[in-house]
Amino acid sequence: MRPLIDSHCHLDFPAFDTIFEQELMACQAVGMRGIIVPGVSKATWWRLAEKTKGSDMLFAAYGLHPYFLKEHSREDVQVLAALLGEANTVAVGEFGLDYFDESLDPQEQQYYFEAQLDLAVQKDLPVILHVRKAHDEVLKALRKAKLSRGGAIHAFSGSGQQAHQYIELGFKLGFGGALSYTRATKLRRLVAELPLESILLETDAPDMPPSFLAKGEINKPQYIVETAKTIAQLRGETVERIGQQTSRNADRLFGLGLQKLVG
Repeated sequence: MRPLIDSHCHLDFPAFDTIFEQELMACQAVGMRGIIVPGVSKATWWRLAEKTKGSDMLFAAYGLHPYFLKEHSREDVQVLAALLGEANTVAVGEFGLDYFDESLDPQEQQYYFEAQLDLAVQKDLPVILHVRKAHDEVLKALRKAKLSRGGAIHAFSGSGQQAHQYIELGFKLGFGGALSYTRATKLRRLVAELPLESILLETDAPDMPPSFLAKGEINKPQYIVETAKTIAQLRGETVERIGQQTSRNADRLFGLGLQKLVG
């Protein structure tokens, strides 16, 4: 199998503290050569910087996630702007809009969303977006922002029409453990029909566990192999082909410099 890239994994979360090195070794053993670790709040950025510093396998992104809206401040955007110039930083994110959770103030979300889109334009970086029940609003904002390097829609769950609108704007769509559930018929059909050049593999570990994990067991980036196998089966293609093209997609989108590894 070609080297695999996990385009969205929270290896900086406390769930990995005691097994961090062990998990990296497990990832390398299954053929992984790249993991993008997206930040979610100012309080976690130092951990992320510490985990990814000097690594040739871990790549950092920094953002202000809507789930942590009450923790954010306007000053955090200024700190974020400075961080985005650090080495090994490949994207702005994870950020976005979440209209599924009604406890999250829409106006506050919009402020941080637009501020981070502006930073992506200023820094010429791609974005990693969290979008729930807000695809039309996000698409409208992206058309206005005109990002030169596009980005990734994490855990895509929109319609086929929305998927193609994102692709037209230079975005890739992330798919992970949700595909392992046979009841996810719409999602499975979509990943079978989309151009492979638009697809990214992701785990969102330690969250979004695939169907084969026992209740309470955390998701891990090494399970990216299973997502590659699921996509191969759904598309009637080889795992080798899925691994190679999705890794190329991630490498080119985020400028990881792994061309010699992913082909």
